Amino acid sequence: SPGQRIDTHRGFKMSTSCTLRTRKFMSNRLLKRRQFILDVLHPGRANVPKSELREKLAKMYDIADATQVSLFGFRTAFGGGKSTGFGLIYDDLDAMKKFEPKHRLVRAGLKEASQKSRKQIKEKKNRLKKVRGTKKSKTM
Repeated sequence: SPGQRIDTHRGFKMSTSCTLRTRKFMSNRLLKRRQFILDVLHPGRANVPKSELREKLAKMYDIADATQVSLFGFRTAFGGGKSTGFGLIYDDLDAMKKFEPKHRLVRAGLKEASQKSRKQIKEKKNRLKKVRGTKKSKTM
């Protein structure tokens, strides 16, 4: 096909295309998202970037903004050619910001990473252990 580039490397044909398949697809109304397991078939390719997968999924499910798609936990099968991971498509960005863990929001570029030292975090944790109830919010 015209959009597909084929490289030859040591006599093997290497394709740059990939096939996406979703399984165990379910709609989670409480968390305002659709969730699924994503199988990516990528023969002749080491792996596929999540940004590319995000774009393809957005086109597949008619989503205007590709940032609403969250992909994580990808593992490549032994021998390569197939990767499996987990995907979430949020109904809107507000739902994503509310329910998605902070580290995944940072990866998606929707939140700034906090620049605290380990020592500060541990000292705060130990101060909070000494108080109970509503006083915890005051000691922060």
